[in-house]
Amino acid sequence: MRLNNLFAFLLLLSWQSVFALSTDKFQDIEIEADTAEMDEIKGVSIYRGNVIVIQGSIRMTGDTMTVYFDDNGDMELVIMQGRPATYRQLPDDSPIYDEAEALQMEYYSLKDYVILIEEALVTQEGLRFSGERIEYDTVMSQVKAKGSTKTTKQKKDDTGKKDSGRVKITIKKKKQE
Repeated sequence: MRLNNLFAFLLLLSWQSVFALSTDKFQDIEIEADTAEMDEIKGVSIYRGNVIVIQGSIRMTGDTMTVYFDDNGDMELVIMQGRPATYRQLPDDSPIYDEAEALQMEYYSLKDYVILIEEALVTQEGLRFSGERIEYDTVMSQVKAKGSTKTTKQKKDDTGKKDSGRVKITIKKKKQE
């Protein structure tokens, strides 16, 4: 049981630097899944089946979460997969949650880098962007979004129109007082 708590703690600390809310890092971490496997020799932990991770205002969900550790026992990579995998957190001084979703979310802790892959969507107060791949460098605060290169993949967007596969950014106008 102590090993489970350590892995969970390390996992959530890494996501803290991505979307930090000052009080979340001091909250208990809860992980729920249908199954959990930990292999200390290979340095891999896998959580499967309706995975839910909660710490303070942070809530992550997915079908499978895999955590990779390097030879020193430091967390190297976290992968959350789902239909979609989701992330939400209430930022400091905001009544509106930041949200992200994708079929796969990857967090490279040593590089402080997040990649949302396939059907990626990020919503923050006043800003929404989507694409097939969204990369976020948490140190440099840089975002790169890429559209789909597949022209045969035609799905409908939120408005019911066919999705062109291009990157889409929506910036909400501030309400005039």
